Amino acid sequence: MTVDTDNHLIWLISECFRNTLRHLIRIEPVLDHVTFLSREQKERIMTKARNDGNPEAVNIFIDIIVSGPRPPGWSREFMDALSSAGCTYAAQIVDTEKLPTPSLQAENDYCIQLITILSPSLLKMKTTEVCDVCYQSELITEDDRENILAATANHGSKAGARILLDRIVMKPPGWFSTFLDVLRQTDHPHLVEELTGAKNGLDTEASTEKGSSSGESGGEQEEWKEEGKDKQQEEEEQREKAQKEEEEKKEEAQRRGQAPILENSVDTSGSAVCGEEGAAATAVAVVDPLTLRPEQLTVAQPALEGHNIIVSMPTGSGKTRIAVYVAKQHLDQRRQQGVPAKVMVIVNKVVLVEQHFRKEFGKFLRHEYRLEQTSGFTPNKQAFANTVAEHDVIICTAQILLNALLDPEDGISLSDITLLVIDECHHTKKGDVYQQIMDLYLSDKLDNIKKRKAGQDEKPLPQILGLTASVGVGKTSKQNKAQEHILRICASLDASALMTAPLGENSRNEQLLMAKRRTQDPFGDVLRSLMTRIQEHAQLSPTVAMGTQRYEQWVVEEEKRAACKDDQRRRVCAEHLRQYNEAVIQSNSIRMCDAYRLLLSFYRQEDRKKQDIMLQTDTDKFLFKLFNDNVRKLEELSKKPECENNVLSMLRTTILKMFSEQDEVRGIIFTETRLSAKALHSWVQENGKFDDVNVRSSYLIGAGDQSAVKPMTASEQRDVLRKFNSGEINLLIATTVAEEGLDIERCNVVIRYCLVTSEIAMIQARGRGRAEGSSYIVIGVEGSGVAEREWLNKQREDLMKRAIGAIQQMSKETYNRQVMSHQMEGRLEKKVRRKRSEARGRRRVEPSALKFRCRGCKVVVCGGEDIEVIEDAHHVNLSAGFRAKFKENTKSSRSGMNAHCEAEKYISCQGCGQFWGPVMNHRQLPCPCLNIRGFVVLHGDTEGTFESWNNLNVDFPDFDFYSHASQFVFEDEEDT
Repeated sequence: MTVDTDNHLIWLISECFRNTLRHLIRIEPVLDHVTFLSREQKERIMTKARNDGNPEAVNIFIDIIVSGPRPPGWSREFMDALSSAGCTYAAQIVDTEKLPTPSLQAENDYCIQLITILSPSLLKMKTTEVCDVCYQSELITEDDRENILAATANHGSKAGARILLDRIVMKPPGWFSTFLDVLRQTDHPHLVEELTGAKNGLDTEASTEKGSSSGESGGEQEEWKEEGKDKQQEEEEQREKAQKEEEEKKEEAQRRGQAPILENSVDTSGSAVCGEEGAAATAVAVVDPLTLRPEQLTVAQPALEGHNIIVSMPTGSGKTRIAVYVAKQHLDQRRQQGVPAKVMVIVNKVVLVEQHFRKEFGKFLRHEYRLEQTSGFTPNKQAFANTVAEHDVIICTAQILLNALLDPEDGISLSDITLLVIDECHHTKKGDVYQQIMDLYLSDKLDNIKKRKAGQDEKPLPQILGLTASVGVGKTSKQNKAQEHILRICASLDASALMTAPLGENSRNEQLLMAKRRTQDPFGDVLRSLMTRIQEHAQLSPTVAMGTQRYEQWVVEEEKRAACKDDQRRRVCAEHLRQYNEAVIQSNSIRMCDAYRLLLSFYRQEDRKKQDIMLQTDTDKFLFKLFNDNVRKLEELSKKPECENNVLSMLRTTILKMFSEQDEVRGIIFTETRLSAKALHSWVQENGKFDDVNVRSSYLIGAGDQSAVKPMTASEQRDVLRKFNSGEINLLIATTVAEEGLDIERCNVVIRYCLVTSEIAMIQARGRGRAEGSSYIVIGVEGSGVAEREWLNKQREDLMKRAIGAIQQMSKETYNRQVMSHQMEGRLEKKVRRKRSEARGRRRVEPSALKFRCRGCKVVVCGGEDIEVIEDAHHVNLSAGFRAKFKENTKSSRSGMNAHCEAEKYISCQGCGQFWGPVMNHRQLPCPCLNIRGFVVLHGDTEGTFESWNNLNVDFPDFDFYSHASQFVFEDEEDT
């Protein structure tokens, strides 16, 4: 193609037909045939497709092409890529020589709309047969066929039919008659009749001819003709009605400042030119019908009437679909009434923001309403307020909403929201972010009661819709206490009803497998003997058994006490005992070699730290010598398979059995710690027997920083879940992060490995096995308490069901009185807390009254007056005196240490190597950010350790950027 032709093509795709191409181009197969884009550009486009959908990805694709550079021959390759990917109509549109006539385009628009309107009926087709004939008729590509058949096999006939309908409407005009022939060939006369309006799946002309040739009477022929005319007239009226409705929708969309459902393919800037030549047909994506099953509709009914409710239904039963349905009805009704509407959906995990946006709310609402997703730990509150103002549906983390509600200047008000959907609402309890949001709501509600009595205007409040798979019982075994616990949740959410549905549980194979304790544990015996010697050296006398969680709690408290007393011998010994105890615990559930590596890694890190400061105390020398004298013995014992724990062997047998007996397995193993999740994944990867039965594993852990194991980012979590749902991974080893909320499809094996927590966690984990006939297996060690806790959780589950039943049987008056009493109690508690807070405020300590001592030695490193706060979160110290007392480390020099910290640089004590915190860049200024756990806080004669800066009753000054930046700049100039 010539330069002029290339420029003309750029104009066509960017200015004239961009909106149409957004719906006609399927970005993934097109990119497979494009070579003029870099791998980074393709990854950027595919990331956009995964996050925001195919149309937005096509937008990016077009922008990249327009911005250039473009190699010679790109335009021909672009056209060929469209054709090869099956986007033939898109190829025709940008090739103006093949552009259909305006009348043909209009007819095509009507056919697309007809498919959309009748899609509920069309989804009942025999998808596999229709798919095969469509492929033979060249209505779909081979890739389309594979995707349709895979969706049908994995998710049912309707899922495949949706993809098929989505693909055929992308074809050039003429596809409709071919599709009718396909339906006739596959014995779907009723669908042909619905699409054409003719009886027995025959159009009127064919019916007439058939009637004549078969010797039908003239009267009968005339009757058919008259009926044909009626049908034609009816179709014409329907077409006019549809066009009128479409015009109204477009006008409404223009008033609201968004694109209509049926997007015009011609931008206004080019409407005159392109319109005269004949614009490309309007593309309509097939929108799945938003419907509820009868039991779902019953549950949703109070919410549809505007009441606050809690929906408590099992995992996989469609709670989120109910929320989408309620949200759409809410938006539709308020639009009809001419009043503003704002739906806010809040979740407790960042990864759930995108999931709800992409899979549910975006899928059904995005074509008609303005949606946005927001997540992040430190959002720009002004930007969030703008987001709320400019969109109809906002999906965000609860913390972002709370931050905005508490911001007196640039935040938002609950009155700005008309419907608030709270996912996993059983977390609405004292101290939780959900509870803090609802405390603001309940405070406004009780104020409204006062205003109502005084005849004043009330503050508008949003409707509340809570979603949960289990409300729990609150650790009680008594029904009256369980009812009280559930009623408190209802009160916190101001729910007028707790709605459940009598859904039949999937037939599930449940097993409780307990392995016998190993008779010999030489590896653990050596660890315990070393712990005993450390305890004797530090003169510590524990009252609990080694290798237990209680021992860890004891040793943590001993470390804190020793740090406050500056008893470094006890403090350091306590740190080492904690690592040994963790190794003992892990050796009872994972391989001994993994426990050995954990301990070896710790000592290598400690050795590196001591080498950096060229200092070892007598206690350090004792601890290192003790480990080094026994390291070879521990390594040898860790390699003896005959000494491995029996529970790991039971897990191996269970996995092999499941994967060898079933054709397709999708399993999840829930384990307690991030360390065990990664270790079990390595165990699977290194065991050849799992390869023999086609096990493909990965691990999924949390994004928080409370563990020495490096967390997963939200992007990494999404990638693992995507691979699991697609089948690329068929065994997911996860911590409890995967128990709640995450949409994990088609799982048919759930294993809880040496892990039993609450009845809520049990219900959530068990609900991950959504496939019919799935297996739920608990594996543990005899005497570990796993079997007993599992039994107790089942008892609590039954107790919860009885308590819910009793609450639902209460009279409305009794229920409302109890809910209100709990709300009043909460209001009184809040007043008491506020008075206590005010009293503490009057007793607030001045920063200058505090001193900070290194937790690892006796050095007093700074005073409180040296500390400043950035954005109410980061405590930094840029004083010259402090700078002289720390050593700056790069990430490579501290590899493996403080894996939760993503900063490239860290600071540590020059004297002992104690980690003090990361170095953060604030507006290009490097700032040492203090981790309070690295210090002992001195106030007069008292000393204390703290887990969070919030626990200090001190107001530190805001960071003076100008002062520090000026000093930093002038120092640099003097150096040069």
